[in-house]
Amino acid sequence: MGHGGNVIQELTADHREVDELFARIQAMPPGDPGRRELADELTRELVRHAVAEEEHLYPTVRRYVDDGDDLADKEIADHGRIERLLKDLEDCRPDDDRFDALVDELKASVTAHVADEENHLFPLLAESCSGEALDVLGARVRAAKESAPTRPHPAAPDTPPANRLLAPGMGMVDRVRDALSGRGHQRQG
Repeated sequence: MGHGGNVIQELTADHREVDELFARIQAMPPGDPGRRELADELTRELVRHAVAEEEHLYPTVRRYVDDGDDLADKEIADHGRIERLLKDLEDCRPDDDRFDALVDELKASVTAHVADEENHLFPLLAESCSGEALDVLGARVRAAKESAPTRPHPAAPDTPPANRLLAPGMGMVDRVRDALSGRGHQRQG
């Protein structure tokens, strides 16, 4: 996850990557251990994406888009619901009856959130910001994803300045936990 381009191109590419991960999880047979690895990858990508949006995209929306506060608040609330589902999924084995239900609920929530961003928020942002500002924001989002947490932290702050201060530290702790547990290192390619 780090595709290049302006913020809209970057985040839209992330959305397609997440769509692909959902498809891969759902294509595997129930109970397949590979589904856990893909769910962990999905979690990492969604958490990093959400943190970057909360640090950089939504403050820009608040500042430059008409009714930006309401739009940003709605998107952040969506993230909260998604993060709680990710936390529930994190504790679920692929042979658990809840696994498929959680993946389905998560996919529905993410799909609705993505559609809202791509069909409503991104066009408003494109109208409100210059191409150069969108390019700079894309670079900031990519940098934020590099240090963002990789696990859900539903109780963590999701608005500046607290999220910008705490996210890199949580990200470092998550990457250490990932390395010690082998999470994210089973997959090749």
